[in-house]
Amino acid sequence: MDVLIKIKDREGVIHDLQAPTDMAMNIMELCKAYELPVEGTCGGMAMCASCQCYVLNDVILPEMGDDEEAMLSEAFYVKSNSRLGCQIPITESLDGLELELAPEN
Repeated sequence: MDVLIKIKDREGVIHDLQAPTDMAMNIMELCKAYELPVEGTCGGMAMCASCQCYVLNDVILPEMGDDEEAMLSEAFYVKSNSRLGCQIPITESLDGLELELAPEN
């Protein structure tokens, strides 16, 4: 099954992405698969914040873990709705999620 995730890139263009729920992917990997400009330098270990994004709508996300919280406390351009894309697994509950990529550090 696929879910629809909308991601606004750094130029303000909105991309409608079909995200498979059966491949154990996360938001960072989805962005890379669609060639959106997300580095994911640390490979999804919540250690670089290059996949930081802003959650724009009310979709239930997994709780923020200690590693993600610590990384966001040190990152640039952090807002109250910031999350690390690598820490959001793609599940059916994300259908309709709207995100915006944070500025590059």
